[in-house]
Amino acid sequence: METASISSGAYANIPTAKLNANIRFAFFKSKIKPCGSGGGKISVKYALRCALDSGDDMENIGALELQHSSAEGKENGESDFTSRDSNTLPRPLSISDLSVPVSHRSQLRVAYQGVPGAFSEAAAAKAYPNCEAVPCEQFETAFEAVELWLVDRAVLPIENSLGGSIHRNYDLLLRHRLHIVGEVQLAVHHCLLGVHGVKKEELRRVLSHPQALSQCEHTLLKLGVIREAVDDTAGAAQFVALHKLRDTGAVASARAAEIYGLDILAKDIQDVSDNVTRFLMLAREPIIPRVDRPFKTSIVFSLEEGPGILFKALAVFAMREINLTKIESRPQRKRPLRVTDGCSNGSAKYFDYLFYVDFEASMADARAQNALGHLQEFATFMRVLGSYPMDVSPSD
Repeated sequence: METASISSGAYANIPTAKLNANIRFAFFKSKIKPCGSGGGKISVKYALRCALDSGDDMENIGALELQHSSAEGKENGESDFTSRDSNTLPRPLSISDLSVPVSHRSQLRVAYQGVPGAFSEAAAAKAYPNCEAVPCEQFETAFEAVELWLVDRAVLPIENSLGGSIHRNYDLLLRHRLHIVGEVQLAVHHCLLGVHGVKKEELRRVLSHPQALSQCEHTLLKLGVIREAVDDTAGAAQFVALHKLRDTGAVASARAAEIYGLDILAKDIQDVSDNVTRFLMLAREPIIPRVDRPFKTSIVFSLEEGPGILFKALAVFAMREINLTKIESRPQRKRPLRVTDGCSNGSAKYFDYLFYVDFEASMADARAQNALGHLQEFATFMRVLGSYPMDVSPSD
């Protein structure tokens, strides 16, 4: 059988117990500093070259120079959000344009996907109060911004109580080598927004993120509107305000209405009032796990095909009384199908899966170490994504 491996943060030095089966934990470090002199901008390619050329401990490259401002109020009965107002808001980072002026700041910079007013921005503020929230166009941009030292942390959604898992971010967790260092749960209250003077019965279409549209399906069906998906909720509000669309609404937050000068046509339009999104806090380095407070650990692993193999994998936690809080399967992209010759009709094809599991135990707990040591005996691949404090605070 292929030798399994476990990789994660600085868990190898945990003093409470030795890891079974020589479990090896390794962590990824990406440290970059400007290679040239003076100011100016650092491109992604230049930053990567600096990282490859340098072997010393480096200072963080500079912070993002972002202008923060609120959209102005309504004037003369009209929404006055214009392209000029749009230009004063922080411009979301894109993969093709990850460059920043060189500067040094002490304020924590936290990346999120979307534009100002997004629910992810609120989650970033809840996770890291008084941080500098940095908008990014795509989820992957936020991952890369952390890896390139453009920001210190990223806060990204992983699952919603109505819409389910955010599969894209599960895939990115495996592709990138960031560590989960915390979680935050945010109550999501969707509002139907429109330009000033418009009634909700006049709307012909509604824009929002696909998850938001699905979470408000019943309300939107009653309105009889056409639903159109866009990248994020606040971006939908920005688009409606910027183009002053009187036949188009947006599903977004009350804060987005305030920023972009829109009216709230209806509040709490989600299908279920108890609508909560769980966000992960990501960093370049792991945190040291502890046992003096509730911790959660997230792992990903793959298994050989065979009767009862998944049962055996989950039993390593049950026999040690470790509670599983989440299990998610995703087909392996590099090897999506497995061909076998063990069936009566000749060869058969099976999807080859990765399993993502969250369980309630710290990696400083000997039970967790022993469970992963046991799992390693028959897992073909294993990686610890993070061991981090559970969010036990109210979601609001």
